[in-house]
Amino acid sequence: MHMAAFAALGLPHEYTAIRATRADLPALVQRLRDGAFGGLNVTIPHKRHILELVDAVDSSAAIVGAANTLLRDKAGRVVAFNTDVPALAEELRRLAPEVKLAGGWMAARTLVLGTGATARSAVVALAFELGVAQVVVRGRSFDNMNVRDRFSAEMEELLSCAGVSTSLRMEPWLASPSTDRSVTAIVQATSAGMTGADSGEGVADVVAWPSLPAGAVALDVVYEPPETPFLRASAAQGLRSATGLGMLARQGALAFEHWLGVPAPYEAMVAALVRPSA
Repeated sequence: MHMAAFAALGLPHEYTAIRATRADLPALVQRLRDGAFGGLNVTIPHKRHILELVDAVDSSAAIVGAANTLLRDKAGRVVAFNTDVPALAEELRRLAPEVKLAGGWMAARTLVLGTGATARSAVVALAFELGVAQVVVRGRSFDNMNVRDRFSAEMEELLSCAGVSTSLRMEPWLASPSTDRSVTAIVQATSAGMTGADSGEGVADVVAWPSLPAGAVALDVVYEPPETPFLRASAAQGLRSATGLGMLARQGALAFEHWLGVPAPYEAMVAALVRPSA
């Protein structure tokens, strides 16, 4: 994706994967601070811990408590950003442009499946970027009341600090017809169904699909394969849905723009994801 963007703009840059343990992170951040890199992306499991190592945290990362993009600013400081949040919000706007005609996102109840870093980004995108009335979170670990209460307290504190009044509701990993009959949008925010992860059948079973209103939409953050059990269930119900491909490209494009300060060639980046070069 990034190499295609560089090529589209005639830039000589390279984008390289670095496998890093937690112990490796301080040295990598220092190399960025020293100018050895033009920027860094950070992926799981380091998105939260990386905030302890940078010099400044942009509001996009502070509100979710996790970062996926680092850059060295003109003063030589390493600054952390989160591009997952605005990318996810933009995908939902694109997926459901008519929501504003029915009271807007501020009147919406939404459902997030999962409790990891991506799920946290989804909660913040829905609450902070879209201003939804309520976010319901279903988690596998919520059978443990301590885990549920800790997650709820952390997210409520983040949203409160950001001045967001969205209501949060935690539910167990079970379908709930009474909840789902008024859900506007569902975000599947786990790795379930992704190539190399679990099959994803279980995550599709925690949505009461027949109870969903006809206008509901479904977004799966998984981008490979292009069809997952969650998306098949959504299609069977006739809902508008999308894979995580668009979100992946959008968060990458935003990172690109942070690093280089120029508009990203978004279409070239999407094309590279759909038809990767050999």
